Amino acid sequence: MAYIRFQAPQPSHRGVHLGVFALANKLAHDGELSAEEYQQWRAMNDWYNQAYPNPSSCDPTIYDPAHNPGAVAWFKDSAEHLIRRVEPYLRLLAAHEVPCEKLVSSDPGPILYEDEFQIVVAAELSQPTMPNPPRPQGAAGNKLSASDLSRPAVR
Repeated sequence: MAYIRFQAPQPSHRGVHLGVFALANKLAHDGELSAEEYQQWRAMNDWYNQAYPNPSSCDPTIYDPAHNPGAVAWFKDSAEHLIRRVEPYLRLLAAHEVPCEKLVSSDPGPILYEDEFQIVVAAELSQPTMPNPPRPQGAAGNKLSASDLSRPAVR
């Protein structure tokens, strides 16, 4: 079986390569999205939230940096219906010049969680090349609550 992950090519200030959902959620949280982009992002996140399990529901510490500092999720290659729907996220990121790369691996690391569609692995932390400065608030000014940033942000 192969596993697929979409992530930032550079590590965050914590040494983790943020996944596609976290990258898009950061744009929304920072108010960088237009009203139309925000609606699209919200609808995409809502769809994913209904489409597959949240690993945090089974183990609330799965993405806790104190317990699993490098935990990241990978799609199983059999989850084609989920992988196909990543494309709009990639377009959104590209429109805001946020780099995102696709990785494919048969062994991405020790498995911490597994379900029908995904695994969460203990990835090695990378040394950040530079700290991530806060992004200025965009013209849309959309601010989110903490619940808006839950799933799929952590993936």
